[in-house]
Amino acid sequence: MTRVAITGAAGRMGKVLVEAVDAADDLSLGAAIVHPDSSLVGADAGEVAGIGRAGVKLAARVDDVVDDFDVLVEFTFPDLTLSNLEACREHGKSAVIGTTGLTDAEKAQVARAAESIPVVFAPNMSVGVNLLLNLLRTAATAMGDDADVEVIEAHHRHKKDAPSGTALRLGEVVADALGRELSECAVYGREGFTGERPRNQIGFETIRAGDIVGEHTVLFAAMGERIEISHKASSRMTFARGAIRAASWLADRPVGLYDMQDVLDLK
Repeated sequence: MTRVAITGAAGRMGKVLVEAVDAADDLSLGAAIVHPDSSLVGADAGEVAGIGRAGVKLAARVDDVVDDFDVLVEFTFPDLTLSNLEACREHGKSAVIGTTGLTDAEKAQVARAAESIPVVFAPNMSVGVNLLLNLLRTAATAMGDDADVEVIEAHHRHKKDAPSGTALRLGEVVADALGRELSECAVYGREGFTGERPRNQIGFETIRAGDIVGEHTVLFAAMGERIEISHKASSRMTFARGAIRAASWLADRPVGLYDMQDVLDLK
């Protein structure tokens, strides 16, 4: 049975990940990590997650529990993610990374680590979102340059990066299908006298409010018709189940960099 470590195990996503591992038949919770200054260090991870005693104490650092897990599931912040990924590389542990907000340079660090260990890296672990990516390729190819493209995303008020990593990935997929570079055609919000909209733009609109788990819509608007392709998540368990599925899938994979399209056999 594959042993899983969860980082940020006392946070909103971390608790759900602990619950998802507990419900999996082929995985066990091997370790759970929280911030070193947390008052919860030493507490039972299951009790903190609200699922009852798990027999795994919350640790302060990945390095303290490297003998207790096979795959690390990482949903924290870019700098911490890279630090934990380096610990995995040093000790030959696999990693599933759902952290968003990484720069291109930081993504390159993830790719370098994947030269030594198996890594699944995806901005969104949801099965539905990854199906959405395939639908977008089809829609973008069919609509071509006749449609204006806008990406609208909404998340809870606590989310720190904008646009979301998922929104950016949606934009990348559309841009690639249209033969464009997202870095050259993306527009992040508009105000003032902006002039007529160039056809090759891909616009992004961001909403941060309340407890919205995650909503993404890609709008293809042509003259006389429009297509809207949307995904709405109502529970963080959606992402947790995908991440745990990735951890199970990764257990017997060779060294390399993978994403959820690989995990779901959608390529």
